[in-house]
Amino acid sequence: MLLGIDIGTSGSKGVLVDHEGLVAMRAERPHRVSTPRPGWFEHDAEQVWWADFVTIARELVAAAGGKPIDALAVSGIGPCLLPADAAGRPLRPAILYGVDTRAGVEIAELEAELGPETVLERAGSPLTSQAVGPKLRWLIRHEPAVWKDTRMLLMASSFLVHRLTGRYVLDHQSASQCVPMYDLMARDWARDWAESVAPGLPLPELAWPTEIVGRVTAAAAAVTGLPAGLPVTTGTIDAWAEAAGVGVRDPGDVMIMYGTTLFLTQVLTAPRPHPGLWSTCGTWPGTYTSAAGMATSGAVTDWLRTLTGSDYTELVEEAALVPPGSRGLLVLPYFAGERTPLFDPDARGMIAGLTLNHTRADLYRAVLEGIGHGVRHNLEAMTAAGGRARRLVAVGGGTKGGLWTRIVSDITGLPQQLPADTVGAALGDALLAAEAIGLGTAHWNPVIDTIQPDPAHTARYEPYHRHYRALYESTRATAHFLAAEQHRAAH
Repeated sequence: MLLGIDIGTSGSKGVLVDHEGLVAMRAERPHRVSTPRPGWFEHDAEQVWWADFVTIARELVAAAGGKPIDALAVSGIGPCLLPADAAGRPLRPAILYGVDTRAGVEIAELEAELGPETVLERAGSPLTSQAVGPKLRWLIRHEPAVWKDTRMLLMASSFLVHRLTGRYVLDHQSASQCVPMYDLMARDWARDWAESVAPGLPLPELAWPTEIVGRVTAAAAAVTGLPAGLPVTTGTIDAWAEAAGVGVRDPGDVMIMYGTTLFLTQVLTAPRPHPGLWSTCGTWPGTYTSAAGMATSGAVTDWLRTLTGSDYTELVEEAALVPPGSRGLLVLPYFAGERTPLFDPDARGMIAGLTLNHTRADLYRAVLEGIGHGVRHNLEAMTAAGGRARRLVAVGGGTKGGLWTRIVSDITGLPQQLPADTVGAALGDALLAAEAIGLGTAHWNPVIDTIQPDPAHTARYEPYHRHYRALYESTRATAHFLAAEQHRAAH
């Protein structure tokens, strides 16, 4: 058997899988994100990451019923910043990925020091709220006592690997999002820039997600129930593990992950830096990815569900009866700012065209359509970077029910494949563990359905997409004013 465990934004999941890729057992544990201040998103590594891992590991080991477990891989949200001491003990809650926007001043400073064009050329990605470097500088400036004791830069996956094996190691893909501290062209730490950002910080060793980097220690085995000596891979960030689990590994393959946020990864054979995207190392040696992410997707649908006192089933059923265009509604889904390709933390949600005749069904469909236009916007940026999508694979909770994925295919004009299992990153972890011990995985998780766009609907959405792009530009100043008012009120 193989184990895969993933630490997500709002919950952790694990799977016990046999060598044929069949899931024998699943385990799940929900958790919450801490938002102590506007723009701050944090996780307690002990109470969330480690506690979830231990609970899920014990449950899956028990389900194995004594069958040998051959390898373990882990993944988690990222890129994150968890400062830890020399023993790997967390010194504060982990600062999460691009949804955490606290380091705006530090982003501007590093851009001025290094030059945005130089950063893009060397690191592959612009300096944004997704980058780890500015958050490290924020830590140095605002929490000097924490910085004084910091000896490790950990993320969710590398924290678990260290806790299990004692190894201080990070995968290349995660490291390549520590902008500007990683040289994408050299596939190694940019040690001069790393020293400038975080002087004296020991950097982790680098390895690939399918490498065995250690074995479960006796101490970790006693806590987790895992067998001592179990091989553990390097691990990686959850979106890349999820892409691996659905067979997104050939050039031009794109995964669309429908979750609390929306994420896209495209496999490339060479870096294609673009100022509106993240260019990173890939999961396997010799591969690269172009990545994009929307700050909210499922978070907006959940907001609307709560606001209207509805449940998803009835909202989807009602919205399915609304024609494309939502009877003249257009939504900008920037309810928590926006990541790619805008990189605007002060963007705000907009609902244009409301009348007294509109219903909750119209509004719900308009929200799904707004996210669909955001997907198309990101795919257009990928094409502009020279990485045209050849195959889309849809995963995540948002694929259930079928309406959201149909809308996205209609807006983009592109088909989307659905795999047999959309369990998420945990299955991808198990696949990486299988490959680490030499097992073949080409037959894992086959495609079972394809969503085809309706050409008539695609044509209907074309003018809506033009106005979607124009609406942000025409309301940006207003959104920034309102965002400033919100920050002022919160303080």
